[in-house]
Amino acid sequence: MQTPTLPSLLLLLLSLSSITAALSDDGGFCSAPPSPFETETASSKPLYWRVTNPTLSPSHLQDLPGFTRSVYERDHALITPESHVFSPLPEWTNTLGAYLMTPAMGSHFVMYLAKMQENSRSGLPPNDVERFLFVVQGSATLSNAYGAHHQMTVDSYAYLPPNFEHSLECGASATLAVFERRYDSLENHVTEQIVGSTDQQQARFLNLESFCLHHCNMTSISMRCITISMVCCY
Repeated sequence: MQTPTLPSLLLLLLSLSSITAALSDDGGFCSAPPSPFETETASSKPLYWRVTNPTLSPSHLQDLPGFTRSVYERDHALITPESHVFSPLPEWTNTLGAYLMTPAMGSHFVMYLAKMQENSRSGLPPNDVERFLFVVQGSATLSNAYGAHHQMTVDSYAYLPPNFEHSLECGASATLAVFERRYDSLENHVTEQIVGSTDQQQARFLNLESFCLHHCNMTSISMRCITISMVCCY
């Protein structure tokens, strides 16, 4: 058995010290190091601010192009905020989008973040494509061709069947997580619009309460092959 060298022991001690420091932080592994320029407290920030804001990037690498912790595998992906690339979203007005998952990556659905700005409006998905919306930040008004209106705030979600006329309008700003998939019909089943909120479901805390799982209970939705669960980092 080899005796550990001095450099190895020093590396081990430094690693243990880093882990201890991370665990002792109130925010757990998901917390960013305090910045002298940051005056906001975590409690004053939007609930899902870590969804679109990098938190673990070392300060000296935050502006380095290409730096990311994202990992793409055959059956899963970890997509971190520093890898988001926003550009104007096709068919949407005054909205920037960042695509996270597409069929080109091997998935059977599309997932993207939509940052709606002042006086913005959503576009419609392609024909025969169903859509799911989850509000991450801000608020917007969902309307359909039947004249129904729903005020969508943080934690609100909506399922829109394929070829269903609808629009989402935002007067200030809002950030949405959007899932779209080509509709797979079921015999004797008619889809319909569903609007709800995850605050009606009990949240589950994971990993020493560093992560929180929000599950959308929508048993009647035909998007049965996609489990819609929001994992939030605190």
